[in-house]
Amino acid sequence: MRLRVEFTTEPFDLDEAPAHAVVAREVVEAAELDAVDVGPFGNTAEGGADRVLTAVDALLRRSLDAGATRISLQVNVVAEGAEGDRAEGEGER
Repeated sequence: MRLRVEFTTEPFDLDEAPAHAVVAREVVEAAELDAVDVGPFGNTAEGGADRVLTAVDALLRRSLDAGATRISLQVNVVAEGAEGDRAEGEGER
């Protein structure tokens, strides 16, 4: 099973990335996930279920330890087809 995680950490600081945001980025980059996209208003990463869930656990624990006061998180199952991964929402073949 493949999963996509979308998350944000707060509080925001548009002038400089806060420590909790830096930690969150380090966690997802070190987790060897696919399609990691880190930005100022939201972050996404995709990969196998075990890697994503392990990364989410580390992300929550380490970001809170680094000063996050709120973490918004969404996890979605990404459809897989016989010919490899398909984008979420793509119809059956």
